[in-house]
Parts: sequence; C-alpha cells; structure tokens
Amino acid sequence: QVQLVESGGGLVQAGGSLRLSCAASGSIFSINRMGWYRQAPGKQRELVATVTSGRRTNYADSVKGRFTISRDNAKNTVYLQMNSLKPEDTAVYYCNADLTDRSYHTYDYWGQGTQVTVSS
Repeated sequence: QVQLVESGGGLVQAGGSLRLSCAASGSIFSINRMGWYRQAPGKQRELVATVTSGRRTNYADSVKGRFTISRDNAKNTVYLQMNSLKPEDTAVYYCNADLTDRSYHTYDYWGQGTQVTVSS
C-alpha cells in the first residue's frame, strides 16, 4: 500500500504565500514523477506543476514565476512554494505521484487534497 499525505493548505490574503508538502509512504520502490494539481469549484482538475526524479520541472502558465515545485528524493516528499497568491488560485490542491511499488507495478497515486483559499 502507498499513501500520499498532504499538508500546508489554508487561508491567506492575496499577495501572500503558502507552502504545500506531500509525503509518500508505504511499499515504494521508486517515484518517477511527482506533482500538484488543483480543482476549483465547478471546474475540472488542472495541472499546476510537476517534477521528475531528475528534478526536471513543468508549470502551468498561470503559475509560472509565482510557484516553485521541488522534491526531496530521500524523503519521498514534494513541495509547492506558492508566492504572490491570487484569489483565482483558490482550489483544492491534490498531490500526485507516478511511482513503482515493490512488486514492480507502476501506478498513479493521489493524495486526499488540501484546501487553499486566497481572499481578496
């Protein structure tokens, strides 16, 4: 079994910052790509940022220059530093990991989600 546990969401004023964390635990052999997605009310889930095991990053255009994704491979943890937050960043943020377990099966795992609310 594999679990992704997120933390760090909350309420912040526009222009503020938050840092999300997501730790993967369980029967993990390797983690290929980790990332963050978000879903606002009435909208589809969308990519925010991803990072590969080689630390190659990819960002949605809407967050480039404001958000930074990073990972600690030793801790199986991915972070999302969010600066200059805007009300339109309000959403539930989900951690995602494309990983290989110890049975050498590769799956896509999701965290339970953490709410980020940005007030104007």
